[in-house]
Amino acid sequence: MNFALILFTLVLVTGLAWLAEKLIFLSRRRNEAKRILGEYDRQLEQFDAVTDSMLATRARLSKEALQQPWWLEYSANFFPVILLVFLLRSFLVEPFKIPSSSMLPTLLAGDFILVNKFDYGIRLPVLNKKVIANRNPERGDVVVFRYPKDESIDYIKRVIGLPGDTVAYLGKHLAINGQAVPQSPLSDYFDEERVGYAKQYQQTVGNKTNEILNSPGAPSFIIGADDFPFRDNCTYSSDGVVCKVPPGHYFVMGDNRDNSADSRFWGFVPDRNLVGRAFFIWLNLGHFKRIGRFS
Repeated sequence: MNFALILFTLVLVTGLAWLAEKLIFLSRRRNEAKRILGEYDRQLEQFDAVTDSMLATRARLSKEALQQPWWLEYSANFFPVILLVFLLRSFLVEPFKIPSSSMLPTLLAGDFILVNKFDYGIRLPVLNKKVIANRNPERGDVVVFRYPKDESIDYIKRVIGLPGDTVAYLGKHLAINGQAVPQSPLSDYFDEERVGYAKQYQQTVGNKTNEILNSPGAPSFIIGADDFPFRDNCTYSSDGVVCKVPPGHYFVMGDNRDNSADSRFWGFVPDRNLVGRAFFIWLNLGHFKRIGRFS
């Protein structure tokens, strides 16, 4: 479901109703109310005194004449709210919910996060065309993007390789442009979803330090890699994969390295597919203490 398109359609429909209300319907109702009250006032002239009941009737007639029809009330009146949500979601921040454990231990399934929409440039809603450039993603950024194989689905992963980088993931060790990425062992991590322990390490990619997980029993080689654009840039072996990132693309991985479908399997993320940089957990119904920034 393309929520951006649905929201844009609602903005158009309610906006047209709001405009029609301001330019056409409100004036018509006011003229009709003026006509009705004029006729009623002429009838009141026949009486020697005006009672409270007559004034109440006059007020009721005015209110009924000015009353919006239900379809206009539920469209035009919601336009400002829908427009505000649309602008905030399109150009400032957008909420997402983490659906899986591929970013453990950084993000848990069920985390509600906020995504910065202007960090990587302003894009037109629905069309996703960049109109104002800003900074480019950096190694270590956690990004939301439209899945290259089905752009109706949003994915979240960590940027590992930038355009032109050579990324090697061999023997469950990461190297970028021939330089091994340092990692330090931490205490084992208990994965509640899989009911088992994983090896946990602290790793620094670019200027971002975060934790990653490795499952001891999982193989180093990549099983079931797809046929994707620029696949010839990747060399697969029994130890893993080495990829040269093409221009205008990024190599991304999940922090839960052995339980993440990422660039190792389905290829590179085009710049045009970027949605924004994830930066804040604003809710997790099962873990309220998780609220806050993450790296």
